[in-house]
Amino acid sequence: MKKITKAVWILSFISLFTDVSSEMLYPIMPLYLKSIGFSVVLIGVLEGFAEAIAGLSKGYFGKLSDLNGKRVPFVQFGYLLSAISKPIMGFFTFPFWIFLSRTMDRLGKGIRTGARDALLSDEATPETKGTVFGFHRSMDTLGAVLGPTFALIFLHFYPENYSVLFFIAAIPGLSAFLISGLLKEKKKEKLVIKENSNFLSSFLYWKNAPISYKKLVIGLLVFGLVNSSDLFLLLMVKAKGLEDSQVIGIYIFYNLVYALFSLPAGILADKVGLKPSLVFGLFVFAFVYGGMAFAEDTIHFYSLFFLYGIHAASTEGISKALITNIIPKTDSASAIGTFAGLNSIAALIASNLGGLIWFYSGPKSMFLMTALVSITVSFYFIRLTLKNSEI
Repeated sequence: MKKITKAVWILSFISLFTDVSSEMLYPIMPLYLKSIGFSVVLIGVLEGFAEAIAGLSKGYFGKLSDLNGKRVPFVQFGYLLSAISKPIMGFFTFPFWIFLSRTMDRLGKGIRTGARDALLSDEATPETKGTVFGFHRSMDTLGAVLGPTFALIFLHFYPENYSVLFFIAAIPGLSAFLISGLLKEKKKEKLVIKENSNFLSSFLYWKNAPISYKKLVIGLLVFGLVNSSDLFLLLMVKAKGLEDSQVIGIYIFYNLVYALFSLPAGILADKVGLKPSLVFGLFVFAFVYGGMAFAEDTIHFYSLFFLYGIHAASTEGISKALITNIIPKTDSASAIGTFAGLNSIAALIASNLGGLIWFYSGPKSMFLMTALVSITVSFYFIRLTLKNSEI
């Protein structure tokens, strides 16, 4: 724990409160959207569009953060925007307002992510990246346990009263913004050269990026093309006849596993290598999606969501640690932001494609296709050689 600095603790608590806010709503989102008339296809379009906004803005604001040599203002405004977006969805049910609310929430994520991950990277060495990112991910995901737990308790006393939760969720979101006031900008984080930046120019980083970065990102993007929204996993569980409380309970269980194993997975990755950890997580992902195609009862679902938590712990923070080990320190926000921007396009395709395959061919076809592509990507990474000796 000596590797965890004050700034990492502050960023981790900010993420914890934000995830309490967001994840309070996430497991009930498909239930809420279906209750106000959204189809599975429209849910896929909504989630794909929202993630595309998040990713594209990550590229732009990540580059802007690097150019201005500042991180904290981007972190603070991003968390504030996400917090104030929550009540909109609870107050308005017209599709336009639902899309607007999700867009604001994801835009906030886009504004803050590159700068936040750059701050985390600055607090670590190549030998401790897995530990630092794993710890942050663990605290972040702890919020994803507490949020749905509160939602489960609330819905027990007020069944199907979804809209009130959107107003309650604003409280921990605003708390995260207040905590961000404790962050201090490092004086050395200044860039002498200034450039113009826009949504398209933010992708120009790819042109001069190290070859290892390009190889890594290509593999991650192919995986992103089939890594559709987790809402489809929850819809599958719901479609098998589980009650709302059981769906939320499984989601809480998944996040608990994710939170508990993120730090150990990060520490292990620092010892055995980041790439092997990523490959392991991708194989587990493929097994989970293949298993979801045939799962029928609660035990199966809990077993698969346990493994899904292991997958997330082994890949989410690790992929960012890999990226920051490959590129120069001054480009960390741009590199992460560019990847996120490209990955957002993949997420847009994945969620829309997932919804369409589900609608026309059934959920089993969607899950099996995802598993097959994931296995292929796993073998790609096994054969991939990255020049940085730290990974």
